[in-house]
Amino acid sequence: MFSCKILLTNRRHILQTTICRAASIAKGNAAIDKRATAVQKPPMQQEHHSSGNGSFDSVLSATAVIFGGSLLTYLITEKIKNDSAKIYAKEVSLDEIRKAHDAVRKDLPEYTMDEIVKHNSPSSGIWVTYGVGVYDITKFVPKHPGSDKVMLAAGGAIDPFWHIFQQHNTEEVLSLLESFRIGNLRPDDVVGTKDLHDPWSTEPKRHPILKPATLKPFNAEPPASILVDSFVTPTQFFYVRNHLPVPDVDVKSYELELENEKTGKGKTIHFKDILNYPKHSVTATIMCGGNRRSEMMDVKPIKGLPWGAAAVGNAEWSGAKLCDVLRDMGVREGDDEGHVQFEGLDTDPTSTPYGASIPLAKAMDPRGDVILAYEMNGQPLNRDHGYPIRVIVPGVVGSRNVKWLGKIVVSRNESTSHWQQNDYKSFSPSTDWDTVDFKTAPAIQNMPVTSAICTPATGEKLAGKDGFVTVKGYAWSGGGSAIVRVDVSADGGKTWTVAKLDETEKGTGPGRHWSWSLWSADVPVKPGQKGAVEILSKAVDSNYNTQPESFTNIWNLRGVVGNAYSRVKVTIN
Repeated sequence: MFSCKILLTNRRHILQTTICRAASIAKGNAAIDKRATAVQKPPMQQEHHSSGNGSFDSVLSATAVIFGGSLLTYLITEKIKNDSAKIYAKEVSLDEIRKAHDAVRKDLPEYTMDEIVKHNSPSSGIWVTYGVGVYDITKFVPKHPGSDKVMLAAGGAIDPFWHIFQQHNTEEVLSLLESFRIGNLRPDDVVGTKDLHDPWSTEPKRHPILKPATLKPFNAEPPASILVDSFVTPTQFFYVRNHLPVPDVDVKSYELELENEKTGKGKTIHFKDILNYPKHSVTATIMCGGNRRSEMMDVKPIKGLPWGAAAVGNAEWSGAKLCDVLRDMGVREGDDEGHVQFEGLDTDPTSTPYGASIPLAKAMDPRGDVILAYEMNGQPLNRDHGYPIRVIVPGVVGSRNVKWLGKIVVSRNESTSHWQQNDYKSFSPSTDWDTVDFKTAPAIQNMPVTSAICTPATGEKLAGKDGFVTVKGYAWSGGGSAIVRVDVSADGGKTWTVAKLDETEKGTGPGRHWSWSLWSADVPVKPGQKGAVEILSKAVDSNYNTQPESFTNIWNLRGVVGNAYSRVKVTIN
């Protein structure tokens, strides 16, 4: 819920240098107290810091900026007090920061929860508690991505939220939070995460080949080289994208709620009812909207998981056609104005589910192949991939393929979910978090054409056998467009080799190419060439869309739809 905007560069060196200088010029406890008190909350957007040779105030202020302000100021001051003028050349650890949140600040007042609950809006001030701390985040909330989520905790504890949204449990974020501390919570009102049910206690086991970007929630991708081994990605190697804890669903008591807002009718069906519909299978690629974000991060920092090129997979999905189920909900052929909303059984601490929606026209199109899947690669869905039922929307960004499906709503409106309204949208490279307005951009549906080099990998040393280097990868385009060509170059784009499409989807007809194409190319290198070589790939789809050359001009603050040329740098021996 809080995301730190401070760029920590060479943190250990800067911290040690700053603290040493602060200690060396300390002249006494009284002066330290006076100056430390004067240090205010750090500027939120400062990105470059210098320790300099200035006064104690400027040095301590710089230190406060680096680690979020009052927490580090307080720790340094207390350390200098206790150890006289000893050098405190130690980086503040995550455990120390957590202890600070659990420690009573005797220099700050005490508040009751009855007082805090009154501060739940911008007009009254936005206060939250974490551990024993009370924090005024009024000025920060407008700058936070997903401020609507922040407001769910306004006037209360954020502990339950951060127990689920584990990405906040970092030194940077906890330090930033401490900079907003205004008091201590009365001991009788303290609710810590140790008192909460652990929502992660029933997480499924995963294959060790998956490389986690985060563990809670679990988000991981396989090595990219695995992807080109098989046209259909083995389930255990398929990337995992979870936003919340994985629900543990009993299929015997499973219920799927159906609602048609247009007719005012609704009903609840069970797993066996889905099995009564004709079984339909479709082989489709699912790609995370942030696939290849790490490459975009090389242009400029981005808030998001640093996905490589393997947040994608191709599988055979089987289940009931959504259009068949919608017809039983009163939706008729040609009634394609509106949206179909999906809600998962994965929920946050307020019982708000993950949600998304797709256009009703896509859902009702028999050639759109949208299914309520209960099988993946011929086996029942596993828990990470949506057991017992998930929606599969071929050609569309992965975030709309809602897992652990609990509710379907036919509506005139898009889903109001945070992930539909305030995420998975792209903006101009010049739009930042201070100027972004998510209402101005449409939610991502069809994904753009892309390709990725899966082997060799950046950093590999290769033998230029017979004057060629063998390159393999995948290519895919959303919306059912076919891949018609992949071009590969090893000389900066001066010359291009047309790759062989080794495996591609056939027999599905125009506009129904839901699977990726796997390709390979023997790319020529100069005879006797040695040293660094950059290999490029770009795909062309059946609409003659192709990939942009660079991430620079498609950079966006969420790091989504990243489809610039794929580039790997290797060494030719």
